[in-house]
Amino acid sequence: MLCIRSCQRIASRTASTATKQHSRAAIGYKRAFTSSPAACLSLRVTAFASTTVRPRAALFPATIARVSRNLYSSTSSSSTTTTKMAPPPKSAYEFLDFVNASPTPYHAVQTASALLTSAGFTRISERDPWTTTLSPGGKYFLTRNASSIIAFAIGSQWTPGNPIAMIGAHTDSPCLRIKPVSKRTANGYLQVGVETYGGGIWHSWFDRDLSVAGRVLVKVKEGEYEQRLVKVEKPIVRIPTLAIHLHRQSNFDPNKEDEMVPIAGLVEEVLNKTAEATKEEEAKEDFEPLKKIDERHHPEFLKLIAKEAKADKVEDIEDFELILYDTQKAVLGGINDEFIYSGRLDNLDMTFCSVKALIESVKDDSSLEKETAIRLIACFDHEEIGSVSAHGADSNLLPAVLRRLSVLPSKSNKQAESNETAFEQTLAKSFLISADMAHAVHPNYAGKYERNHQPQMNKGTVIKINANQRYATNSPGIVLIKEVGRRRKVPLQLFVVKNDSPCGSTIGPMLSAKLGVRTLDLGNAQLAMHSVREVAGSWDVEWAVGLFGGFLEGFGGLEGGLVVD
Repeated sequence: MLCIRSCQRIASRTASTATKQHSRAAIGYKRAFTSSPAACLSLRVTAFASTTVRPRAALFPATIARVSRNLYSSTSSSSTTTTKMAPPPKSAYEFLDFVNASPTPYHAVQTASALLTSAGFTRISERDPWTTTLSPGGKYFLTRNASSIIAFAIGSQWTPGNPIAMIGAHTDSPCLRIKPVSKRTANGYLQVGVETYGGGIWHSWFDRDLSVAGRVLVKVKEGEYEQRLVKVEKPIVRIPTLAIHLHRQSNFDPNKEDEMVPIAGLVEEVLNKTAEATKEEEAKEDFEPLKKIDERHHPEFLKLIAKEAKADKVEDIEDFELILYDTQKAVLGGINDEFIYSGRLDNLDMTFCSVKALIESVKDDSSLEKETAIRLIACFDHEEIGSVSAHGADSNLLPAVLRRLSVLPSKSNKQAESNETAFEQTLAKSFLISADMAHAVHPNYAGKYERNHQPQMNKGTVIKINANQRYATNSPGIVLIKEVGRRRKVPLQLFVVKNDSPCGSTIGPMLSAKLGVRTLDLGNAQLAMHSVREVAGSWDVEWAVGLFGGFLEGFGGLEGGLVVD
């Protein structure tokens, strides 16, 4: 009774101070508090889950939060008490927009490019000379293969050989890719041949509403081709699970070649529609080194792709790189919207946070006036398959960019050091944060985690450490990032794997060895990594953006205080 009377008084004060926008919610709280704490809890969950009626912290006294915590918790222990989190930050909603627009690395780079352009960054090309184009105080970005992107802002006080603060992430995720010859039929079904990319949790792709996205090379005129991105919004393929009545084994480990072939439709008349036309045209066609594209892929599938690519006709499609993606949108979830439910969190979460942090770090006109360093982010393709490609982290992309930046003249053109050693000096002074998602502790499998290193979602960015250098983190790097976290008030966590557990890796050790640059591995905590649908913390987006921003803005001043040669 004491709790109920206290709730009545609190609800009464709340109802009198709430604005008209929240008055109906306040009245509901008052009624629920009067009837029972359980009713209060039920209404509280409903109201906070709504996007149209969301109480603001300023409208509800702190005492309500204390009462709510008592109602939620069955114990007073600080380790098990459930606390009411603040509503998700704006950055979490911005990330949802980013990931929903980015089903492929090509789309992720396109979306990031649009954000950078809107923030005043200028697109440049590796094909052009930079010494006459780039200048201290400027903001620039470039892409390679349309699937990797590097962006940077040059401090106004830059001189050759100065440090570069770098954040590295990747744009790709495990997926199913359309095969070069995808046309398949079986038992009256149209099927599309796919190839596994990366180390996905492939059983999670079954029974999902899947569609296709990627890039298409379209012939615009003789000898001229154009890349166009496509994203088919509606579900067009599905991989059905075999009914339990026909497969009673406890484990589910499908054969990736024969049992993971998506169904796109029924054969019926589709093949007959094109059979006669094909016979008539065979004699007329000029020599082609490869089979025509409509012989390699289902004509109906190609018509859909041509429409999305805005090609005049199917024959204008020369080739494509398409992958399957889950059409279910990324959303906030959990009782208090504390989670993000989405595909491709690994690693678009870190890609988004690095892009946003760079933009935020230079949003003021005076941001670069006293800066002596360069603030740089690099988001690579092909990390999930080893990074060994012309545009992966193991390519010359980042080294080539750093070499060209290291010799850029200062505004005054007065160089204290010779340009002959500027590249090596820059590498010795620079620092790289390798940003890739980390493993949150799973409550149902806690035994899989080292007992003293069990990161939690929404508790801050996770520093990843491995004695065998699967991660590049060392103690000087921890000291640096800890100082950044202290300045930005960002909580940090530590993670190591168990001695009897395998450990993944990142672009960190690879780039650290290639460049000789000090490096630290970190990332936001998540569950279900490499599933078609993953889980991360909504507040961790804000933590990472703040941490990355603090690093980019503050490294120039911190670098000299942490020299370990």
